[in-house]
Amino acid sequence: MSAANPVTASIVADVHDWFSWVVIFSNALVALWALAAHRHASLRSIGLWVTTAAAHTTVFVQAGLGTWLMVREGRDAPDLHALYGFSALVAVGIAYSYRQQLRNHLYLLYGCTGLFLMGLGIRAVILDSVA
Repeated sequence: MSAANPVTASIVADVHDWFSWVVIFSNALVALWALAAHRHASLRSIGLWVTTAAAHTTVFVQAGLGTWLMVREGRDAPDLHALYGFSALVAVGIAYSYRQQLRNHLYLLYGCTGLFLMGLGIRAVILDSVA
């Protein structure tokens, strides 16, 4: 494929770098909220689920930006960086698919998933900074 405009590529790379922190912090926030909601029923609201969906959507946006950089720009991701991105996508899918079976532990499921996504994001940022 032909390379995109260098300015566009630079902007997408910068957004991908910046947006990684949105992924990390948004998933950390919903994870802590879900874990707290597991213990305190007063924290259970539709807002938690809307925020969780938004945080999980950031994972797909981030993976899309990274894929664009790899495919359109021919950039190579640092070792394991792409694996962490793919694993994050799979983790969201697994959490969603197990929501019925783990209905009694739903807040724990989404709390642990959010922490896992946060950890994958942190690890991907660390790999990117040393490469």
